[in-house]
Amino acid sequence: MQIAVVGASGRTGRELVRTLTEAGHDVVAVVRDPARLAGEPGPPVRVAEATDVTALAAAFEGVDAVASCLGPVPGESPHVLRDGITAVITAMDRAGVRRLVAISASGWLVDGDDPLSRWVAKPILKRALAVANADLEAMEQVIRASHVDWTIMRPPRLQDRRGTGRYQARRDGNVRWAWTIARPDLALAMRDALTDRTAVGQAISVAA
Repeated sequence: MQIAVVGASGRTGRELVRTLTEAGHDVVAVVRDPARLAGEPGPPVRVAEATDVTALAAAFEGVDAVASCLGPVPGESPHVLRDGITAVITAMDRAGVRRLVAISASGWLVDGDDPLSRWVAKPILKRALAVANADLEAMEQVIRASHVDWTIMRPPRLQDRRGTGRYQARRDGNVRWAWTIARPDLALAMRDALTDRTAVGQAISVAA
């Protein structure tokens, strides 16, 4: 497959590009600042702001799928994820691309959670992360209302460490008693979801 990775210069995006390339996929790195990848060996780079539909559509020309690694950036709009995914899906329509795998998060949901997470940790985090959680929820609503072949990935807290090469996944709620995942393992889960037709229309929680 040829896969466009939006946010390819971020920490998760870089891991996904590496994982997809190692698996033999053709990757297009979609970034807003190509200088962040300057001097690094890697796939072709196409430049597009996350909300620039015209530039995104051009970046998606000829690809089979889009993987969104968009994430909140301090100091940016509180609606960056909602607005970003809206632009991505509109650009996919223009470019004739149907398959989308997008990163969300499990922290704003309690379905399937263990009692410690549900009754202790998340009530505290709900107040501290109210703005971010609202944007995540709005992003997921946009995805679900679209007609693309979507999969939403819901990791817990992401860690910058070596991957284990494995992960747990659950489609009817969060993974119980698991609160972190390494970025390389999330990238592995996204790679698997991109080629799994049973993952279409599913929100998949993944954790270590």
